[in-house]
Amino acid sequence: MPLTVRAIPVLSDNYAWLLRDESTGITAVVDPGEAAPIERTLEQEGSGLDFILLTHHHHDHIGGTETLRTRYHAAVAGPAAEQHRMPHLDLPLNDNDRVKLGQSTGRVIAMPGHTLGHISYYFDQPPALFCGDTLFSLGCGRLFEGTAQQMFVSLARLRDLPDQTLVCCGHEYTLSNSLFATHVDPENPALRTRAEEVSALRDKGLPTVPSTLGLERATNPFLRAANADVLATLRKQKDVF
Repeated sequence: MPLTVRAIPVLSDNYAWLLRDESTGITAVVDPGEAAPIERTLEQEGSGLDFILLTHHHHDHIGGTETLRTRYHAAVAGPAAEQHRMPHLDLPLNDNDRVKLGQSTGRVIAMPGHTLGHISYYFDQPPALFCGDTLFSLGCGRLFEGTAQQMFVSLARLRDLPDQTLVCCGHEYTLSNSLFATHVDPENPALRTRAEEVSALRDKGLPTVPSTLGLERATNPFLRAANADVLATLRKQKDVF
C-alpha cells in the first residue's frame, strides 16, 4: 500500500506534511513549525508519531520538534550539515541517504541554496517531494546562505523525477509567486491558466499545494531558468517585487 500525504497548515503560512505508510501505520511529519496543529490532527486520527523529518534549520520549520518528540517519542531526522543549529538529530542525514517509513523508503537529496545544508526527501509511491523552502509552487526560496549557482544545481537535480511528483513545499506563497511569474513570463499560456486557478483557490481559502513537478516545469520561472545567471537575475527581481 502506498504512502498517504496530508498538508497541515501551521503558523501563518507554513505547511507541515503528515506522511503515513498505510501498510504498517508508521507515521512521520515533515517540518513541524509548531506542534499544536499536528497534535490535534494525530488525536483526531487516533495516531501516534514515529518520525520527524526536518529539511533545514529555520525556526518556522523546526519549532514544534521538541514538543512532538517528547510527547510521541518520535525519532528526529534532518540534515547532518545543520545539526549544530537544530534540535538533537537521532538520524543525521547526508545526500543520497535513505529514510525508511515502514515499507516506504525516501531518498535524501541535498539541495543547498536557501540554506547551505538544506535537504529534501523524495518518496516514489506515490512520487512525492518534500522540498521545504527550496522549491515553491511558482517560485523558489530566498538565497539566505547559498548562491544562485547552488540553487540552480539543486533545482537541476529534480530533472530525473517524474512529472507526476507531488511538490510538497513549506509555504502557501503561490498567489504572490504567480504575480511575479506572470510579470516575467507573460506569454506563457500554462502559467496564465495556473495563475487563474491559484487565484480562485485562494479566494475560497483553499490550499494551492501540492503542485506537481510537471506543472512547475511548465510554469515556474525559477525551475525553467536556463542557467544560474538567469536564476540570479530572477531571484534579485523577486526579492524587491
